Amino acid sequence: MTYENLDAKLVNALLGDGRASLRSLAEELDVSVTTISNHLSDLEEQGVIQGYSPIVDYDALEYDVTAIIQLKVEGNALPDITETLKEHRQMISVYEVTGDYDVIAVGKFRDTDGMNDQIKALLTDPDIKESNTSVVLNAVTENEQFELDIDE
Repeated sequence: MTYENLDAKLVNALLGDGRASLRSLAEELDVSVTTISNHLSDLEEQGVIQGYSPIVDYDALEYDVTAIIQLKVEGNALPDITETLKEHRQMISVYEVTGDYDVIAVGKFRDTDGMNDQIKALLTDPDIKESNTSVVLNAVTENEQFELDIDE
């Protein structure tokens, strides 16, 4: 195999099995273990691969409520609000967005009381002008990653 698209193929192989050994990756991609090791190190240094984490089923751990929180924020306070949300351990995603709202955050909670407590605490911030919260009824797909396109 040539090294063309090796990084994309390596990422795709890790998406299939994030715990694969260097040897098994080398065999699958038909290159040496040293080549895999070097490319993997480069991908980590470049921030393409940012870590290796388990996929947690929060429902199985009784975090049964997923909330999508939309916020309108006073313009200059946006970085502070997003940092505050990021620091809440139960906020699994925080986005600055275009459209009617400035921030969208997704949080996981054990129950609606816990969700309400966090949202009420958040809304005491005077820089939050408006909020809208939706509770997810059914997660059709969540935390999905996709394989990279490979030009061959």
